[in-house]
Amino acid sequence: MANCSCPEPFRLLLTCEHAVNTVPPEYAPLFAGHEEILESHRGYDLYALEIADRLARLCRVPLLAAAVTRLLVDCNRSPAGRNLFSSYSRPLAAPEKTRLLAARHTPHQTAVADGVSRIIASGRTALHLAVHTFTPVLHGKVRTADLGLLYDPARTTEKHLCARWLAELKKTEPALRLRRNYPYLGKSDSLPTVLRRRFSEERYLGIELEINQGYAGRADLALLAELIAITLGRALAPGQK
Repeated sequence: MANCSCPEPFRLLLTCEHAVNTVPPEYAPLFAGHEEILESHRGYDLYALEIADRLARLCRVPLLAAAVTRLLVDCNRSPAGRNLFSSYSRPLAAPEKTRLLAARHTPHQTAVADGVSRIIASGRTALHLAVHTFTPVLHGKVRTADLGLLYDPARTTEKHLCARWLAELKKTEPALRLRRNYPYLGKSDSLPTVLRRRFSEERYLGIELEINQGYAGRADLALLAELIAITLGRALAPGQK
């Protein structure tokens, strides 16, 4: 089994913002006649929860997973984000949106922020790894990566860690198609972007792991999680530059 224990000064915090396609019963009418959309990549990140859960067990750390579909409220967006609500939930009245945020969005983001704060209070640096997957084809365009790492290029610690991690992944699995800040930009609106505004780069690193759903569907998820854990551990090993 992989050893994913973080060396000093890091401590790993695992999250999964698009873990499920769950709709609380009181909001089910919003999706009446559109239930199939919840089963698609728009409703949740296929395989993400399974991969994140395996990583949590390998690395012996808790997993903080959002418990609601992104089509109701996106827990990977800032409270004022343009894409916080989907076309299904955007018509809700302002007071209902406020209640929805308080019940489903704020608790997840607060739990993650509190986890980061506890790590920092212990004298260590929080390494926040958010696990996501992406659809192989979007709007007719084929995505050209099996795995991407999202980070803020302006934060040197994130940039250097991702460079080392991608090098370890390539060395271990040469056939992998790897990309930086793909299929999205790491500085776009997201939970790590929110947390970067609160915590310094010396104490907080926010990395989003993006895995192609086509690749994940063909892979043994246990072996994939082990590959991620092993290569991350090597990238964090003392002496890596």
